[in-house]
Amino acid sequence: MSILVAEILGTMLMILLGNGVVANVVLKGTKGNDSGWIVITTGWALAVFVGVIVAGPSSGAHLNPAVTVGLAVAGKVSWSLVPEYIAGEMIGAMLGSFLVWVFYRDHFNATDDEGGKLACFSTGPAIKNTFSNMMSEIIGTFVLVFVIFYLAGPSLDIMGEVDARAIIGLGSIGAVPVAFLVWVIGLSLGGTTGYAINPARDLGPRIMHAILPIKGSSDWGYAWIPIVGPIIGCVLAALLFAALM
Repeated sequence: MSILVAEILGTMLMILLGNGVVANVVLKGTKGNDSGWIVITTGWALAVFVGVIVAGPSSGAHLNPAVTVGLAVAGKVSWSLVPEYIAGEMIGAMLGSFLVWVFYRDHFNATDDEGGKLACFSTGPAIKNTFSNMMSEIIGTFVLVFVIFYLAGPSLDIMGEVDARAIIGLGSIGAVPVAFLVWVIGLSLGGTTGYAINPARDLGPRIMHAILPIKGSSDWGYAWIPIVGPIIGCVLAALLFAALM
């Protein structure tokens, strides 16, 4: 598979299962209704595992523009590949969230809570505070990307496009450690904003929420935070890693 196709498929599966577990917990009348935060964070960790397994061999399974940009800033993936990665991540996120809506359509229709329905697509703050919400996304993404560098191994220093496709990314470190990393970020740092830590994961589904026939605001006033925060976090992680190494 090309980078584009691999990132589309991997991200689509990650969002289908990740936002799917949110829908199962939040929406009215599901078998998993009100089963709690542990279920959500565990589902998201396993969703990342599935996405990495599928996309890893072909693209390295970034599945996240923050990971892609962080690797590029650190000199571990060519900047020429960044647009293709991000395009795949965005398309995959939109497709995955569309499939969540198709799968849970009856339960979306049965649910009156507009905020709960939005939560099945994108993140939102538990307490609205621009500075605090931004710091949550910066710190959460910093942890994600910084630890990924160490899981991937400091000896990797690939600039060529072919090597970047074959080696660099989440696929090179194995899916299980990444799943545990996402799980602990959700458990420890996810309570403030829902831990987007991924611009495509939030923006793609938010766009679909605005397009699909779902009542309620898509909260575009907040939407920039899970985009800007993760980008700042990944750049800081890459710069610190480069300085240390």
